[in-house]
Amino acid sequence: MTPAINLLLKQKIAHEVLQYEHDANAESFGLEAAEKLNLAPNLVYKTLVVKLDSQTLCVAILPVEKMLNMKLLAKAAGAKKAQMADKAEVERVTGYVLGGVSPLGQKKRLKTMIDDSANELATIYVSAGKRGLEIGLSPNALTKALSARFAPLCQ
Repeated sequence: MTPAINLLLKQKIAHEVLQYEHDANAESFGLEAAEKLNLAPNLVYKTLVVKLDSQTLCVAILPVEKMLNMKLLAKAAGAKKAQMADKAEVERVTGYVLGGVSPLGQKKRLKTMIDDSANELATIYVSAGKRGLEIGLSPNALTKALSARFAPLCQ
């Protein structure tokens, strides 16, 4: 069990856990998950941690095949600028290693934005907090679990 799965169990949120054999040489963890689980890439969402100009961290959840638009994220988070957070800081604050950062069960709850494309889907898949482990759940359930907001985040 990971902190992400434990959080969903504690909050009694319906979900499914999917597992696959992670390849350490994979170039994109999210695309690897989609391929190995036989899921359409638009259903698999990656978790990115960014630093806002206020020096606070924020989580962006978006489809693995898309690129994060920093200006859109900054605007959604009420900031002027955003940039990718430092790897060591991400791991320290979330408690997860890169490639396995789950938006759920992080050490410190961060402001979280989910790309509004998730609104069109019944189920999305996010990292369960370990490479090779994904959680499937409804976008609304994810929003509720994280006190997140939907916003346009992609280029």
